[in-house]
Amino acid sequence: MSGRDPNFDILFEPVKIGPVTARNRFYQVPHCNGMGDRHPRGMAAMRGVKAEGGWAVVSTEEVSIDHTTDFAPAIEGRLWDEGDIPYHARMVEAVHEHGALAAIELCHQGIACANLESREPPLAPSAQTLNVSSPLQAREMDKSDIRAVRDSHRASALLAKRAGYDIVYVYAGHDLSLAQHFLLTRYNQRRDEYGGSLENRVRLLRELIEDTKDAVGDSCAVAVRLAVDELLGADGIEAAGEAPDVIAMLAELPDLWDVNISDWPNDSQTARFAEEGYQDGYTAFVKSLTSKPVVGVGRYTSPDRMAAMVRKGTLDFIGAARPSIADPFLPKKIEEGRIEDIRECIGCNICVSGDMTNTRIRCTQNPTMGEEWRKGWHPERIPPAASGDAVLIVGGGPAGLECARALGQRGYPVTVAEAGDALGGRVRLESRLPGMASYMRVADYRLAAFQNLPNVETYLDSALSADDVIAYDAAHVVLATGATWRRDGVGKNQRLPLAIPESAPAIYTPDDIMAGAAPADGPVLVYDDDGYIMAGLIAEKLARDGRDVTFMMPHSVVSPWTEMTLEQYAIQRRLLEAGVTILSGRRLTALDGAVRHACVYTDAEAELAAAAVVLVTSRISNDGLWRGLQARAEAGDVPWRTLTRIGDALAPATVAHAVYAGHRYAREFDAPVPDGTPYKVERVNV
Repeated sequence: MSGRDPNFDILFEPVKIGPVTARNRFYQVPHCNGMGDRHPRGMAAMRGVKAEGGWAVVSTEEVSIDHTTDFAPAIEGRLWDEGDIPYHARMVEAVHEHGALAAIELCHQGIACANLESREPPLAPSAQTLNVSSPLQAREMDKSDIRAVRDSHRASALLAKRAGYDIVYVYAGHDLSLAQHFLLTRYNQRRDEYGGSLENRVRLLRELIEDTKDAVGDSCAVAVRLAVDELLGADGIEAAGEAPDVIAMLAELPDLWDVNISDWPNDSQTARFAEEGYQDGYTAFVKSLTSKPVVGVGRYTSPDRMAAMVRKGTLDFIGAARPSIADPFLPKKIEEGRIEDIRECIGCNICVSGDMTNTRIRCTQNPTMGEEWRKGWHPERIPPAASGDAVLIVGGGPAGLECARALGQRGYPVTVAEAGDALGGRVRLESRLPGMASYMRVADYRLAAFQNLPNVETYLDSALSADDVIAYDAAHVVLATGATWRRDGVGKNQRLPLAIPESAPAIYTPDDIMAGAAPADGPVLVYDDDGYIMAGLIAEKLARDGRDVTFMMPHSVVSPWTEMTLEQYAIQRRLLEAGVTILSGRRLTALDGAVRHACVYTDAEAELAAAAVVLVTSRISNDGLWRGLQARAEAGDVPWRTLTRIGDALAPATVAHAVYAGHRYAREFDAPVPDGTPYKVERVNV
């Protein structure tokens, strides 16, 4: 049946978890998705696809247990009463349909929750400020509050059992859990039996486990998700400190241990700052302290690494959130011996940005993520061609490559004409910047797919003019010509071009630096009016090259949008460690010999000496070919029936947007979208 490598047989052994059994060792740990209880059909369809793809356990996101832990405005789960059971049952049914176990992560967020919707005063071990941005403070819980939380957790566990869940979590991780807050001395200054000694601080976690076992342990497994290190040294829980003692105290109480590092930016580090398996050194000790199965994470994408982790006894399950998002069929592809078909996670955390912006999940590598129900998109299946029409795609970057791959999978004849000497477009260049090598997986996955698609042809060094496109006589032309970084300073704060006289310092853009240009000798200013990752990458590269770099931006912090991808702190720290001088809250005003800039708050002006300035402000679409073809169309007959721009050629954005745009064109080609909203909308009946 299977052509898999026997070395990976160990990954497909069944594993018993208390009263239930997982069919293999692939475990999708709880992760946010931006759909939750607001878009339950979408959430259920997404989880169902994971089960179809071979994950033995498929878990929910955080699920609130009552009104004292209201997650708003975040879109997560809720299980407060019987009225919430139907949407959970929908997910359970979707997961069970494919033979997987369904797990639910019950959660009380404690001081990580402002209760903005319920308006209940937040709860904490001791009276204190919240650990999220809010002017509210939490009150110290008395014994009746603790009993109430235990009762709510027990009640939600019973509701979860009625909904059909196989595994019920007790959550103590990511600095987002009341049980974890009780564990930590920086939050817990109580003097009763719930504070002081470690045994006392563990008490609530123990009680929640015992309550859950008593309520549902006859048919449901009880899992504990615990952060074993916070990377805070003595200020937090440590793998070299109290964490082993916590595990030892509770070792045999739950049916499964799900362990990681905390908080969330540490647990979900981007590939720029952490390699595959980066948590191994922190979690490896757990298995030696318990006979119960252990699941751990580390953005595992290599089957060899996965099998090795199980073989050496570090883990019983290969846990994954992001790799299961990038490729829901990762287990099945390993099982069927199709490793080359795996769509590897690039560790960019665009998936996380959905949760941070309260929108549905998305993925750079997997453009179908989050679209399973509302658009009917499946990550492995796509409707066959509805005609024999040929498509010419101009541009071999992420949008063009995904468009060609998906059209080719449908069966259409496709030609890709790339002006450069290699395919990949922007990801080929950006992947050369510090820590960005994984981005090349975006191109590599699609180029590998072309080998099995004889109907897709690619041509390099093929810069097409309007005459060339017309001569090609294609019925459908897709322009995926990308975008270029602006050289005139126009960005989020500077809406009009800067005057750049001949006396100005040498001006560069990220395109110049990525192409190998070396700025003029002397101090270099990197000016960021973009706010995402590029300016930080350029500054880091130049600092590594030994340059004296100043980073200036109108924002208060470096790369502010990367707070949505959990890497802002790491980026700013990296630049400071590299010796980069950071000037915040400053905007460029002139480049006339010296660099003139002003405070964004007071307009107070100053000057800065710089031999070179790298402007990282915004990009502009490469639309010369589009304009030329439009002019020909207006002047007379043209051979094409459709002419379309996609990706950055239409509107510059993230790589994820470009891949999505390419995939969307391929999905909707020969399949016109009905008038109105081009996807199904979940509605509440009132």
